[in-house]
Amino acid sequence: MSLIQLRTLIKAPIEEVFDLSRNIDFHINSAKQTKEKAIAGRTSGLIGLHETVTWRGKHFGIYLTHQSKITDFEYPNRFTDEMVKGHFRSFKHQHIFKDSETGTEMIDILEYKTPYGFWGYFFDTMMLKRHLTQFLQNRNSFIKSSLENKK
Repeated sequence: MSLIQLRTLIKAPIEEVFDLSRNIDFHINSAKQTKEKAIAGRTSGLIGLHETVTWRGKHFGIYLTHQSKITDFEYPNRFTDEMVKGHFRSFKHQHIFKDSETGTEMIDILEYKTPYGFWGYFFDTMMLKRHLTQFLQNRNSFIKSSLENKK
């Protein structure tokens, strides 16, 4: 199993960070480099408990689909999305939000397993983990700059 953990400090109220993190339209705008689109389930607005979204995006030069379901939700402290259908053996992304002295600490905990035995492990080690980390960092930077620079 692979694990990615990120912490991002954002100078904004916890409710705003939480809502922007689960906003489908915002995600589409923040992931333009992969041409992400929501194609089924919740396709716009704020996703909530037990709702699904199916994403289609271009990763490693090919279009892939990934369906996630919100399996845990406690406003405005946390939510979890887990893969229902996709190219991983398993995929669980916990989004945790904590009040801080300067705003909100946003914590991502992404746990996933790749298929294909040794070849999946090799691909993860050589490219996938770095790709997913950069994807999350870009998304988090987009959330941070959008909230901190709004007027």
